[in-house]
Amino acid sequence: MKLRSLGLGLSALVAFTVPVTAADYEIDTKGAHASINFRIPHLGFSWLVGRFDKFSGSFTYDEKNPEAAKVSVEIETASINSNHAERDKHLRSDDFLDVANFPKATFVSTSVTPKGEGKAEIKGDLTLRGVTKPVIIEADYIGGGDDPWGGYRQGFAGTTKLVLTDFGITKELGPASKEVELDLHVEGIRK
Repeated sequence: MKLRSLGLGLSALVAFTVPVTAADYEIDTKGAHASINFRIPHLGFSWLVGRFDKFSGSFTYDEKNPEAAKVSVEIETASINSNHAERDKHLRSDDFLDVANFPKATFVSTSVTPKGEGKAEIKGDLTLRGVTKPVIIEADYIGGGDDPWGGYRQGFAGTTKLVLTDFGITKELGPASKEVELDLHVEGIRK
């Protein structure tokens, strides 16, 4: 009985002394080291570009076990900014983001699949305009390490495309403008 108790005690001790390499990171929006950008064809002649100015999020990442990573982001939809006040007012209306009824959009990862050479596929659920759909983000690991202020950071970039009608955006924008492309840049500070 005493040997069993000793064995359990040693097992517990070992479990608590094994270094944990996964870490939690807060996305650095305060320092403007992260961005959520979009672009969509304008009449098939050029690109309309913009961004969301207000968002927050976090992720968990372990360089030795990237498939265990988790990501969570919340976007304030009214912060859409295409550098044109009247257009932004229209984008906030019920023709597009309907920010009065859906002030937040969220992304929560469901899986991460490493693809080699710092690339990964992040699957997750995006909720926009009250509609939740699975999306895939093609991600690139940019780098990680100590920063000049005594912190530790990790950085990633990613891209994805969204079909507007999948999220209840049915405003006709022409045949070239059925999808919006997202360009994501994320730098996180270890908590």
